[in-house]
Amino acid sequence: MPLLEVRHLVKQFSRGGGFLKPSAATVRAVDDVSFAIDEGDMFGLVGESGSGKSTTGRCILRLIEPDSGEVHFRGENVLQYSKYRMRLARRDMQVVFQDPYSSLNPRMRARDIVEEPLIIHQLGSPQERRARVAELFGLVGLDSAHLGRFPHEFSGGQRQRIGIARALALNPAFVVADEPVSALDVSIQAQVIQLLLELRSRLRLTLLFIAHDLRLVENICNRVAVMYLGKIVEMGNTDALFANPTHPYTRALLSAVPRLDPDEPRTRVEFDTSSFDRDVPLREIGNGHWAAV
Repeated sequence: MPLLEVRHLVKQFSRGGGFLKPSAATVRAVDDVSFAIDEGDMFGLVGESGSGKSTTGRCILRLIEPDSGEVHFRGENVLQYSKYRMRLARRDMQVVFQDPYSSLNPRMRARDIVEEPLIIHQLGSPQERRARVAELFGLVGLDSAHLGRFPHEFSGGQRQRIGIARALALNPAFVVADEPVSALDVSIQAQVIQLLLELRSRLRLTLLFIAHDLRLVENICNRVAVMYLGKIVEMGNTDALFANPTHPYTRALLSAVPRLDPDEPRTRVEFDTSSFDRDVPLREIGNGHWAAV
């Protein structure tokens, strides 16, 4: 049984409306999305901005309430949890946000930011919590001597490490990493990615890794799903999908990935929205390889 299984997830938003435009348009940010993640896997969810990746991750954690669908975690439908049961479930399901500059409270010291989940869930004595915070700081490669600093006193990469420490405070089994390096300098991105890989192995974490950088996903994820306008258009094992991209959108994305060798021959694929039917469902085209073609 997968650790996490998403079934026919839908989230709609209203756009427009108001005094001069009384009728609002409905946008399906997440449109009948289904996938499963096995325990210990790093599952990549990729696509351009506005494709619905982050909304999908937030609906899974109920940071945004979906309109319909199911999210099964360890066999239970998270969307049917009461508020109390959902609060308990957050010990097992956490998130690392995209922007380390806005996701940390600027008025709180680093120790208080990391300790806050322990206080909310009433775990440990004050002494035990302080020891846990120091342990987490070391786990993510930060100096515990800096626990009294405020977020603005850290670099962007260090702030993201604080965000990761906060997400790990409750020993979760599943973490949504929502574009965790896109706001960082390229020189820092590799360090944070390496940290996530080490933590995944050391703590036996399962991750949903949301990104728009296909090169990154290819190197770190076991399986990947490609989203376009709220739908998954292709999904499968990373090696198979990158070796044989089938959907026109996937081929266009991959053709735009920069190559290390500037002399390597390549053909840029132009994406033509009329080249496919958006309502075609996913079908299996190979062993564990699905595409909406």
